[in-house]
Amino acid sequence: MELSSLSEQHSFFSNGFLIQDPSPVILLVFPSFVYISINYQQCKAIMHFNKVFLTGFMTSGKSTLGPILANVLGWNFYDLDKVIEKEEKKAVVDIFKERGEEYFRRRETSVLERLVTENNIIVALGGGTIANQVNLDLLKNNGKLIYLKVAPEVLYQRLKHKIDRPLFRDLVLSENPKDDFIKRINKLLNEREKYYSQADIVIDCDSRRVGITVDQLAHQLNRMKHEKN
Repeated sequence: MELSSLSEQHSFFSNGFLIQDPSPVILLVFPSFVYISINYQQCKAIMHFNKVFLTGFMTSGKSTLGPILANVLGWNFYDLDKVIEKEEKKAVVDIFKERGEEYFRRRETSVLERLVTENNIIVALGGGTIANQVNLDLLKNNGKLIYLKVAPEVLYQRLKHKIDRPLFRDLVLSENPKDDFIKRINKLLNEREKYYSQADIVIDCDSRRVGITVDQLAHQLNRMKHEKN
């Protein structure tokens, strides 16, 4: 679809830049040709919440959806793992290998404590960030928590070739059978379910396109705002 073929009653975002003034409907345009139609008043309503945290299993789409949602809101986006990697000057998988998971989890909490002091932010959390009551309390007390839910089979398809995920690296490198992957995924999901279940919004992300997910999320946040009022 050419931009010139769209009505002048629309606003356009391309690569994060606003091309026209806001009007009743916002059309978001990204290089991947994902189109997101969101009522402008909904965007204003979402601004009622000044912090949104995205949680979910690894590869659930937090780091993909987060920047797009941040574009919609005009907020800053942080990927918690990337912030830690930048400060530690090494990849998460190497932090796990050299310093251990306990050290990494302490760093997660430390960075979160700093981030929650900021306003107008979207934060993509690590897969296991909320499996810690201190972290969960920080998130629930300072913003809205969104759980991107994905089925084990779909997670397996996304994880089976990834060597940058510390908790699955051994299975990938040793070419373990699918059943071993699914078993470990289910084990971690079961351990984390009591935390995930405390999310303010749960979004099914098995096969839904990113644009549709963002649109659905915008509607749900808007509804929450009106219910509160």
